[in-house]
Amino acid sequence: MPVGTAATVKAMLPENVRATGADILLGNTYHLMLRPTAERIAKLGGLHKFMNWDRPILTDSGGFQVMSLAQLRKLTEEGVTFKSHIDGSRHMLSPERSMEIQKLLGSDIVMCFDECPALPADRKRIEQSMELSMRWAQRSRDAFGDRPGHALFGIQQGGLEEDMRARSADALRAIEFDGYAVGGLAVGEGQEAMFACLDYAPEQLPQDKPRYLMGVGKPDDIVGAVQRGIDMFDCVLPSRSGRTGQAQTRMGQVNLRNARHADDPRPLDPECTCPCCTQYSRAYLHHVHKAQEMIAGMLLTWHNLHYYQELMQGLRDAIAERALDEFVAVFHARREQGDLERL
Repeated sequence: MPVGTAATVKAMLPENVRATGADILLGNTYHLMLRPTAERIAKLGGLHKFMNWDRPILTDSGGFQVMSLAQLRKLTEEGVTFKSHIDGSRHMLSPERSMEIQKLLGSDIVMCFDECPALPADRKRIEQSMELSMRWAQRSRDAFGDRPGHALFGIQQGGLEEDMRARSADALRAIEFDGYAVGGLAVGEGQEAMFACLDYAPEQLPQDKPRYLMGVGKPDDIVGAVQRGIDMFDCVLPSRSGRTGQAQTRMGQVNLRNARHADDPRPLDPECTCPCCTQYSRAYLHHVHKAQEMIAGMLLTWHNLHYYQELMQGLRDAIAERALDEFVAVFHARREQGDLERL
């Protein structure tokens, strides 16, 4: 899911995002509640109409910002009181308020309100956070109510502690959700530790509901997570990397800032069918990025989103054909080849 934090996927028009193959966008509860406000969006017809996206939208609950705003917040059983990073105004975000905001936005997939500590953290802190998140999960379910056509996802917490993850999964099962996220990862623990957690965490959750890894990630993170049972992902990386001159290709990451591309007439990825690769050279992409032209971020973001959607389609096809191991082997072999060729 491409990330449209402030009701836009940066540097892209909605129809261009759709052209890459994206079916769902992610919006950000925290940012939208502050500006332009959920109430204003509701009055203007809801988030789909507001941002001109006629397909599903998933909104996060604001829980991640609870973690990232540690210096601007006060955390209690009721919820989180925090100062706006925009103007310093004070706000309260609770499970009930998060559900209200996401309903005003018209989200198709709503995330329950949770709290997670940055890793590493001591076991007591992780346990307290997990237990609070499970109490908030029940309050989120109660506040969400019965909304046909809309889904509510629970979020598993527990850091890197297998027993706490199991307790969290049991609590979420008892509440019952339409889908389940593995939360509290990709927050500083590194890929090896993340994969070690994913070796058991997805299996603790219902097998007949979507399983979503929040905030991930790099292509090899995604491939490894799919192997471990994850179905859904979101990450700002494709668009953020595009704006900083980084492109993901079948052979690995390409840094268009590098001077070696200044005279290179080749496409970024000769196998890619996106407009960036079929119509422009590496030399041009290097030039417009160095010149700080807006088209650089537009083209590279388009390419990155296209690459990610093709990667996901390839994974889906491989699973359907019972050939996932072969797909993964080719994926890694091509990236190793790219490392040798110094893209």
